[in-house]
Formats: sequence, C-alpha cells, structure tokens
Amino acid sequence: MSAALKAEVEALERLNLEGLRAFWRKHYGAPPAIRSPDYLRLMLAWRIQATALGGIERGHRRQLAATGRLEPEGRSLGLGARLTREWQGQTVEVIVEEAGFRWRGTIYKSLSAAATAIAGTRWNGPRFFGLRA
Repeated sequence: MSAALKAEVEALERLNLEGLRAFWRKHYGAPPAIRSPDYLRLMLAWRIQATALGGIERGHRRQLAATGRLEPEGRSLGLGARLTREWQGQTVEVIVEEAGFRWRGTIYKSLSAAATAIAGTRWNGPRFFGLRA
C-alpha cells in the first residue's frame, strides 16, 4: 500500500460519524444508513483501498455470486427444531419452520429478529440462543 493511500485510510480515524458520512457523500453518493462510526469507517477504508487497488478479483466475485442465497443461521438445525432459553424468569421457545422462526405465533425471517422481539432490544439470535460463544 502506498504512503498516500495509507494516509488517506488513517485520516478516517479522525472523523466522527457526520464527518464519515460527509466523506462518503463527497466520494460515493448517499451514505448508507449506518449509525456505527466504526463500521462506516471500515466500509470507507475498504472502498478507498478497492478503488485504488482494484477490489475483489473477478474469479472471487464469480465464486461469491455462485454461492447463492445465504440461509439464516439456525435453519440448519432442521424444520421443527425447538430453541429454548430462560429470559427474565420465563422459558421462551422458538421453532424453526420453512418460512422462518416462530415465536408466540409470529414468524420472523431470522433468529436475530425473533431474539430482538423476545428481548425488546437488538440481539444476535444465534448468540441469544447459545448457538455461538
């Protein structure tokens, strides 16, 4: 990586969220609706480097495109699998179904969406149900 490219990426560290959004707007158009400065900084660093160095190689892009749609984590447990957890003194149960994850009669597209509904705050579903450390 050239010194100029390294300096441009390092300069992102000094920008707050609004500064990062302004940088994105100036160089790439409307910024994504992300509220995490760390995540937006990583995205910008990648874009800057990809523009300068060429991005993902054609063969790798083809492999990524060929992988198809990703299955939501937890679906591999199989239809009918029941995920349970104690939450605020109650046992909650989510059932894996063809259309998603059922909790209290509602189908959620992802395990994270179900966990968020259960907890009332944003959660990583696999972590909430102990599928990840």
